[in-house]
Amino acid sequence: MSVQMANKWLDCSRLKSNAKARLFCFPYAGGAAGIYRNWSQRLPMSIEVCPVQIPGRGHRLSETPYTNLFPLVKAIKEALSPYLDKPFAFFGHSMGALIGFELAHLLRDEHKVEPTQLFVSGRCAPQHGKKDEPTYALPEPEFIEELRRLKGTPAEALEQPELMQMMLPILRADFEICQTYEYSHTTPLSCPIKAYGGLQDDEVSREDLEAWGSLTTASTRLRMFPGDHFFLHSAEAALLQTLARDLSLFNVNSIPAAG
Repeated sequence: MSVQMANKWLDCSRLKSNAKARLFCFPYAGGAAGIYRNWSQRLPMSIEVCPVQIPGRGHRLSETPYTNLFPLVKAIKEALSPYLDKPFAFFGHSMGALIGFELAHLLRDEHKVEPTQLFVSGRCAPQHGKKDEPTYALPEPEFIEELRRLKGTPAEALEQPELMQMMLPILRADFEICQTYEYSHTTPLSCPIKAYGGLQDDEVSREDLEAWGSLTTASTRLRMFPGDHFFLHSAEAALLQTLARDLSLFNVNSIPAAG
């Protein structure tokens, strides 16, 4: 990845010149590429972990965040196009799962290529009939209370007004992305889908995750981990061990890169 440092969409701090495939990782609402930063050291050397940094966070804090999924996915597609010269997979948690799913469709429709695998974590299958309540426009006290309920924002951060004034526009924008998203596909993907979930996640049930199986003509697999909606942090070691095994089971050498 010779020009990865010049691409503001990627946060690849460690280059793996011998990597055979790339794993692009998309954040949950309010999250940044940094949530995946240590994955590079904990996944096989054959996999180059490429966390995607979307506008409004990290080194892109001064940029206006997107509020609609489809323009965001189109921009990501343009940014990642130079890096699809090797086999690649997508991992996304919650909002990130929607990004990965729609990006896979866009690449399939416009470039006739799909990821070798799509990992969707902590997100209901989009066709499952569930629609998020529109909380993104709530008055500030109610919105902060909703953040407290979801347990994705550290309690100490919620008690710091200056920090929250910086975070609220990003969180509102990401919530709007999720809560205004409309599923519209009629043709399933042809790449395998692996769904990960938390056993104590009150937001996403096993049935919600199983429904991803109808969105591909390839194989699907569901894996559950101890923890709530943010099990990817609390059960990170087990998740990465499983992810490494799932990636190793797939022969990336048999999949052509995007041309």
